[in-house]
Amino acid sequence: MQRQPGITHTSPATRHGPAIRGRAGLIGGLAALSGILFGLDTGVMSGALDLITQEFVLSDFQRESLVAIMLMGAALGVLCAAWLSHAWGRKRTLVLTAGLFVIGPLLCAEASSYHMLMLARLLLGVATGATTFVTPLYIAEIADSGRRGAMILGYQLMISLGLLSAFVSDGLFSYFGVWRWMLGIVGFPGLVFMMGVLFLPPSPRWLLAQGRERDARRVLIELRGLPRLVMAERNAIMAQLVARRDGIGSFVNDPNCRRAMWLAVGLQAAQQFSGINAVLYYAPHIIGLAGYGHNVQVWGPVGVGVINLLSTCGAIGCVDRVGRRPMLIGGFAVMAVAMAGLAVTLADGGAAAPTAGMQWFIGGFMLVFVAAFAFSAGPLAWLLCAEILPLRGREFGMACSTCANWVANMLVSITFLTGVEVLGVGRVMWGYATLNALCMLLALRCVPETRGMTLEQIEAELMRGTPLRALGQPIRQGR
Repeated sequence: MQRQPGITHTSPATRHGPAIRGRAGLIGGLAALSGILFGLDTGVMSGALDLITQEFVLSDFQRESLVAIMLMGAALGVLCAAWLSHAWGRKRTLVLTAGLFVIGPLLCAEASSYHMLMLARLLLGVATGATTFVTPLYIAEIADSGRRGAMILGYQLMISLGLLSAFVSDGLFSYFGVWRWMLGIVGFPGLVFMMGVLFLPPSPRWLLAQGRERDARRVLIELRGLPRLVMAERNAIMAQLVARRDGIGSFVNDPNCRRAMWLAVGLQAAQQFSGINAVLYYAPHIIGLAGYGHNVQVWGPVGVGVINLLSTCGAIGCVDRVGRRPMLIGGFAVMAVAMAGLAVTLADGGAAAPTAGMQWFIGGFMLVFVAAFAFSAGPLAWLLCAEILPLRGREFGMACSTCANWVANMLVSITFLTGVEVLGVGRVMWGYATLNALCMLLALRCVPETRGMTLEQIEAELMRGTPLRALGQPIRQGR
């Protein structure tokens, strides 16, 4: 795009507005492509796990560990990315992460033993965790308030697309029994992402925090176009940076920062304790418990991926119209009911083969659960965390909340098969139904409605001591 920021003799609306909005959307979309890699690398193990188990003769604990090691690496990746994104910037951290997305899958494909595969999955987990920290943060800092929700949810859409692609790839490669191709082919989109991310601009907020005002204004003109919008946003960011303290110091010394961080941690933990990754990682196993045959176990996850993708599309269309809070509360309520339905229909845990009618109910409850998650907790946990954490300690707060996400994910993944074996699948599902009900209460009590607010408005209200649930209400009432 050939555009000179200094030209002001033409109408901003005609020369800048639509083109710049498209430019910002393109940048956000390219950053969100990292979500495809996230979805691919987390979803691909669903179909590969049984084949790996056959080759390396794994126990249930080793199977769980092969899933969980990536999640432990993701928690480490979050901590590394938190430091790197502050010192190097969001863009450079994304470039480094993209390189790991190329190396990790190749090492997985070449693994000659269980322990080598564990090491490769650990490295891939570091990349995945890093991108889950940096990408929502980067998108939130380049997006305008009117479309921030849709742009961050675009990241979740890419995760859903990546999961679906992984399930389809697993289904195709399963006919040849080549789990190495299942894991290794993920390196190709990683290479594409690495080349694309080189063209992303730095975050203007990070540039201003580093004292690089000229560079920040240039990026803001790219993103917004209108000089008055650029100056207004620059002044709002600088007003927050003037009072900026060290990230961890902000949370130690400021109770308003602490309550935002604890809500972010709670939202990320709630997202995982809903049980979504027990369903996604072990979908073939659950489908087998329902009495379905091999073909359904292979291709059933594809149906789960399609529902996940379509529901995420619905969330993108609704989030800036319906709002964050009602979608999240309703989603947890539906997930609780769906998990309770699975608990009832799978109560025997395979003691008796389910009837054909019961199999339809089990499949229906699984799809309803996934749809509710993809419409609510899946995307909204990331969005709300990117919005409510104050700028002065955002890196630290995002690191804590994203790390909590991966730790909770690891706990779910490493206990599901063992829990089914010891307690029975019915009791495990009842446990997740209860957790979803508790998460709904958390959303009712604490989650604010941030639709249409700038990040600076959210932070200003938070620092005034406005209760979390009431953030944004004075602004909307004044409109």
